[in-house]
Order: sequence, then C-alpha cells, then structure tokens
Amino acid sequence: MADEKLFSGIKAGAIELKNRVVMAPLTRNRARAEDDSVQELQAKYYAQRAGAGLIITEASQISPQGKGYAWTPGIYSEAQIDGWKKVTEAVHAKDGKIVIQLWHVGRISHYSLQQDGGAPVAPSAIGAKAKTFDGEQFVETSEPRALAIEEIAGIVADYRRAAENAKEAGFDGVEVHAANGYLIDQFLRDESNRREDEYGGPVENRARFLKEVMDVVVDVWGADRVGVRLSPFSDANNISDSDPQATFTHAVKLLNGYGLAYLHLVEGQTGGPRDIPEGGDLKALYELFDGAKMGNNAYDREMAVEAVETGAVDLVAFGRPFISNPDLVNRLEKGAALNELDPTTLYGGNEKGYTDYPALEEKAVAAE
Repeated sequence: MADEKLFSGIKAGAIELKNRVVMAPLTRNRARAEDDSVQELQAKYYAQRAGAGLIITEASQISPQGKGYAWTPGIYSEAQIDGWKKVTEAVHAKDGKIVIQLWHVGRISHYSLQQDGGAPVAPSAIGAKAKTFDGEQFVETSEPRALAIEEIAGIVADYRRAAENAKEAGFDGVEVHAANGYLIDQFLRDESNRREDEYGGPVENRARFLKEVMDVVVDVWGADRVGVRLSPFSDANNISDSDPQATFTHAVKLLNGYGLAYLHLVEGQTGGPRDIPEGGDLKALYELFDGAKMGNNAYDREMAVEAVETGAVDLVAFGRPFISNPDLVNRLEKGAALNELDPTTLYGGNEKGYTDYPALEEKAVAAE
C-alpha cells in the first residue's frame, strides 16, 4: 500500500518533503507559564512525529499582544528562540522538516492575558463573543479596541521580527496563520472589519493587512519557504463574511502572486463538518493557486489517498490523529489501527497524553 502517491516525496516551494502527510498546527498549551517558551518536552513531542513530510508547529504568538490563550508559545524573545532551537534540532536529527505558524489572535483574547490588563486589539471594536482559556477556566473573550491606523505598521513589524526569529531558531520556513477568526482573518471579513480607512470597506482594502504581513515575511524568508493558512468557509471564533467566496477569491489571487511554498485551506468548519455553504466553491479557490495545495479537516486514510491521487490537493494535513499516533505516517502506510485519543489531556499538563502515546513497534513489544 505504500506505493500510493500520498507517501511519495514532493517539493513545496524550496522545502523537500519525504511524503505528503503533514502534521497540522495543534495548540497543546504546554509552554512555560513564566515566559511562553517551549522546552525539552516539546522537542521530544515534535521529534516523535518527524515521520511527517512536514510538521507545522502549534500557533505561536508574534508578540505579547498577540497572545490569546494561557501557556501558548511565542517567537518574540531570546528564551523562546532558544526553546524552539531545541525543537528544530530534534526534528532535523530525525530527518524531519518543520515550519512555525506565526499567530496574532486579535480580539480572541482576555484582559488577563494582555500586558497590563489592556484590551485585546481588532480591526474594529466588535466583540467576538467566543471563549478562551485564561489558565484557570474557559472565559468569554474580552471586548476589543479598534487599532489606530498608526499601530498597524507596528504589528507588521512584529511579524517581520517573528519571521527573523524563526530563521534564527532553525526552522525550514514559516506559515502565516490567516485563518480561524484571528487577527488577519478579522481584517479580511466584513463582519469584523467595519473600518472606514484604507484597511476597511472593499475587499481590496480589507486584504491590505494580509498583503503587508506577507510582504515582510516573504522579504525575510523568500516566498518559497512561506505558506499561509486560510479558512474561507469556517465560522471559528464567531467570524463571518457576507460573501466569503468573493473575499477569499481575492485573497487567494493576492497570495498566488508571491510564488509561495503552499496554500493551506481548512475545508469546511474548523474541526467540524466539511460542508461548504451555498455559493462556496473550494475547488475554484484551489485552482487560483499555482503552488502546492494543502487540504485540512477530518481526513482519514481513504480520503487522503484519493485527494492526492486525483490531484484535488498535493498535501494532506492531519490534526488529532497525530496527537495520539506519533508514528502516524507508518500506520497510514501499513493501514494499521490508530491509538485512541484521550481528550482530557489535549490542553495543558505534562507528558501524559503528549509524549507517552506508543508507536506500533512499542505496542508490539509490550504485547509480547
């Protein structure tokens, strides 16, 4: 079964991948509370999963302002760079490839997670009415304040520094998180962006922030080591748009002009149904992009094999299956059964439910 195209190599931009199975970005809330850095535990976790053609790290905030959940990692300080170096070295030692996902949550945050208890920022002062985790419990996101126009350049500069830090940490590239109702997505959508300046109104203006972010990240890395994630038809974090097909047609056309390594699309609802709303056309969006296309959302082996064989996508990102199966690619190749996921250990904690899931070989030894 391993002769299927899913398990063959591919080049995504300048990144040589040994197979087309991607580990999706997965928030696990295990960074050090005192400085939002990752440590040896994360190095072990990602190295265990280096059989993936590509690992995309958990979303990592580009600045303290970009933080929206307790115990999520950053990529803006020396301690964070040093922690991520341990991860990239461990993954590379296992012949893996890894990119970091750059993240600013925008309005999906809480006063307690912001510096000096300030309000989260957003394109417009419109609350998300979503939930976040403050380190003790799930709480409703705080009301944001609208960014002053002169502040936007500072956030773009934070993306540049984060991209530079990612290079120093030894990553193979970066993915810009422009999905799931976070800051870039908030600018793109006309429900959350009611600005009346050059960052609001028509889609050309609403996509300006995305373009400015991509400009600086590509300037640091070169387009062929940069990917981007979009979720055109997802209402994650209570995001919406009056015409998502038109909005994301413009966004994908814009992105295609860079010559990026890949386009990563959430197909349907984030972590939910794959249904596309009336008027939506995922295939049409993929066809606007000339680079590698990455599909994501509830794929199983059969779906992934078919999607790659038919050319619907070039890469398939798996999320939760990678949590409980560090050797997921090996299991998929062999058609082997998957470990059961323990949902109680997804967010926060230690090695339990993180680095203690067995590989096939370990299970066989234990059974003897």
